[in-house]
Amino acid sequence: MTFRISGLETENEQGRATGILIINADDWGRNRETTDRTFDCVCRKTVSSVSAMVFMEDSARASEIALDHGFDAGLHLNFTSPFTAPDVSNELLNHQQRVATYLLRRRMNQAIFHPGLKNSFDYVVKAQLDGYSRLYGAAPARLDGHHHMHLCANVVFGALLPAGTNVRRNFSFQPGEKGFLNRFYRRQVDHRLARRHHVTDFFFALTPFEPSDRLRRIFSLSRNFVVEVETHPVEPDEYRYLTGDEFLRWASTLPLASHYVGRSDGD
Repeated sequence: MTFRISGLETENEQGRATGILIINADDWGRNRETTDRTFDCVCRKTVSSVSAMVFMEDSARASEIALDHGFDAGLHLNFTSPFTAPDVSNELLNHQQRVATYLLRRRMNQAIFHPGLKNSFDYVVKAQLDGYSRLYGAAPARLDGHHHMHLCANVVFGALLPAGTNVRRNFSFQPGEKGFLNRFYRRQVDHRLARRHHVTDFFFALTPFEPSDRLRRIFSLSRNFVVEVETHPVEPDEYRYLTGDEFLRWASTLPLASHYVGRSDGD
């Protein structure tokens, strides 16, 4: 099988002898509903790992659940959604507001390094790293971002993510899904990430569910490659799919991971 991605052709013989499929649930701890629906999927073994938000209304309870049940929780960096925990400092709120205003003003801003916000980005990342360590008892071994903002220029080119950690790459696209410049920029970011971090071979979203063969093609890649699929079980359609008979049948035939597995560039 040949799969063309970001302008590069990837052959099976370049992949691992065996692959793995990671179903990762985002927004763990954002609120009680998100945590509870995700936990249900983890218990059903249809979610491999979760990405935990800190300084949110259910962050503390979610960390206790994850630690009690021993499942894999990385850090879901949040630059754009207001922190909702009751004990967030005004200084952190102010720094995050500056960052959010910039990132959300124009989509292009995500790709432009803003030197005037360097201190605010540094502060927001460090605060969340510290917050995760307090809740989970150790530094995160894996990081990604709410709305993928961990891939913005100030974070990636500022080298704000701890070296050697697993970090989520850009979405994987086939030719024609995005323009050349878009795919070129994403490829450069992914190459930079792979020099400092562990990344997967491919990354997709669980939705859309149509065309009907989309997920079949994505899941098939996991037989030879490390594939991450993100999901948000709080969304009713995704929750129904992850707890439904169709996916349970798929899961029984796939190399579904019990925890997150990245790889280093060149592995």
